[in-house]
Amino acid sequence: MMGDGVKQILAKPIQLADHVTKLADDARLFRAECQELKAKTERLAALLRQAARAELYERPARRIMDDTEQVLEKALALVTKCRANGIIKQMLTIIPTGAFRKMSIGLDNSMGDVSWLLRVSAAGDEDGDMHLGLPPIAQNEPILFLIWEQIATLHHGSLDSRADAAASLVSLARDNERYGKLIIEEDGVGPLLRLVKEGRIEGQENAARAIGLLGRDPESVEQMVLAGVCSIFSKVLKEGPMKVQAMIAWAVSELAGNHPKCQDVFAQNHVVRLLVGHLAFETVQEHSKYVIPAKVTSIHSVVMANNAPTNNPSEPSPIDSLEQTVVQHPIGSHASKNKMLAIVQSTMAANSGKGQAQGPLPSVPTNSSTNHHPSHPANGRQTQISLSGTSIKGREFEDPATKTYMKAMAARALWQLARGNSAICKSITESKALLCFAVLLEKGEEEVQFNSAMALMEITRVAEEDPDLRRAAFKPTSPTARAVVDQLLRIVDKAEYDDLLVPCISAIGCLSRTFRTTETGIIRPLVRLLEDREELIMQEAINALTKFVCSDNYLRVHHSKAIVEAGGARSLVQLIYFAGQVQIAAIILLSYIAVSVPESEALADAEALPVLEWASKQPSVAQVSGVDILLPEAKARLELYQSRGARAYH
Repeated sequence: MMGDGVKQILAKPIQLADHVTKLADDARLFRAECQELKAKTERLAALLRQAARAELYERPARRIMDDTEQVLEKALALVTKCRANGIIKQMLTIIPTGAFRKMSIGLDNSMGDVSWLLRVSAAGDEDGDMHLGLPPIAQNEPILFLIWEQIATLHHGSLDSRADAAASLVSLARDNERYGKLIIEEDGVGPLLRLVKEGRIEGQENAARAIGLLGRDPESVEQMVLAGVCSIFSKVLKEGPMKVQAMIAWAVSELAGNHPKCQDVFAQNHVVRLLVGHLAFETVQEHSKYVIPAKVTSIHSVVMANNAPTNNPSEPSPIDSLEQTVVQHPIGSHASKNKMLAIVQSTMAANSGKGQAQGPLPSVPTNSSTNHHPSHPANGRQTQISLSGTSIKGREFEDPATKTYMKAMAARALWQLARGNSAICKSITESKALLCFAVLLEKGEEEVQFNSAMALMEITRVAEEDPDLRRAAFKPTSPTARAVVDQLLRIVDKAEYDDLLVPCISAIGCLSRTFRTTETGIIRPLVRLLEDREELIMQEAINALTKFVCSDNYLRVHHSKAIVEAGGARSLVQLIYFAGQVQIAAIILLSYIAVSVPESEALADAEALPVLEWASKQPSVAQVSGVDILLPEAKARLELYQSRGARAYH
């Protein structure tokens, strides 16, 4: 931090330098050497006085002044010895021959240090764009002084030099976690944030990337939040260039991923809403029916305003508004209509009468050359607020790679912001984000698909534990929820071992309590994954199926029958003979099925009772928490219904 605080510590070195100069004139021993020390001390004193008139960079200034003060104290002690009066004192005064040479080097080093301090504090002036080199004091810790140099440039450099300094800090932070800690400790966050807000595109990108790399632990993220990172990121996500916005979204994902407590602060600064807007751009058509008072600006106020009771029964609710969203595929208007699109369009047709009751609303075609802005009625009493997340004109003209990267990073940031946070998940699901994720799962690029799948997984994990969120966001009658489930099932049914499969399996399992008995196509794709698959895939499939048949699921008997009918019993029996976590998971799933449908002939044919009896005798199984209660119950149920059948097989 630049400031006047360090000028107080300059007083003593200047006084010491003047004292050395005065005593050197009175030297009786080694007069020539003392005069040389005097000359160097005078030059050092001149530099110190110049520093007193300058605006110094405080962090290195304190370090250099402490070292300079020690050198001058030693010089004062040396010249004091040379003032010995009388022959006896002169004879008893012992001065090593190398003392003056060592002191001369020390004064030279101090002059080099102070000169470097003056240059680094004036970064951005005449020589601000030049590499300043390292001062002599930096021999034992060169990285620290390199960091100081870059931070000083961030404070007072030109926009180009500040961009280069941010890039240097990116390299340092990426290479070593300790360097990142040093950048934060040396007050590097503030000037980086200013560059994010004020710099050119390259400088903003470099600064945002540096911020993301610095937030590797909760303590570091907390310091950046206190420095105002959330509000600055929000401003850039709303008004900045798309390349910078994409980097900001990546940085948000890093900070939220490493310190979940900052999620709510980002949400309070409207970051979630802005990210959803970026995700929706050219993914779905905007069809917002949020009509609120002009003074209401927060997303919370938008939701509250639309939750107000209305006397007009034909007026659509906010959920109806979202479910009438038109899907616009990224590949253009000539894309083939898939099942998801048909669902949403059919809902629009069914609700078209209700939609007309409110009148036409502004919408932006996918390939529109103009951006949607809030309308300003003449009376000033109401305004229709677009949740597009940005007011930048001309973003439709960005190159496709930038648009794709923006979507990928927006999805990544929403994934990390949603993790374990009911309030943010509620905000996401009340927007068009779920429909966007469904579209992007089908049509997005590889990274966009993966981040969308991970975001859906985190949202469904929260919904699994939050009944209100689950019922509101994933109700069976919701076309958006059905579109999401269709895409998840499509990936699971395809069963290709890629990065999408695991999060989609997990998401379906988390939604197990939302499916009705008429939805019969959910179980079979999961059961097929139990056969000849990678261990991780089998583990996730078993975990998902267990959520369908556990005691918390009201339809556990129905789902248990579906698993058995799909051939799941025989697959589970085979997996129980495997070692490791798959074995334990398979025992738990088979036990739940046995408790629900013990009379099943398929269980008897698969020899479920003998395998559970064998499992109960394994020491590794008995030590698993919960299995000691579930397994005996499953055995007892099977023995009641199938003991004769089981004996007949042996």
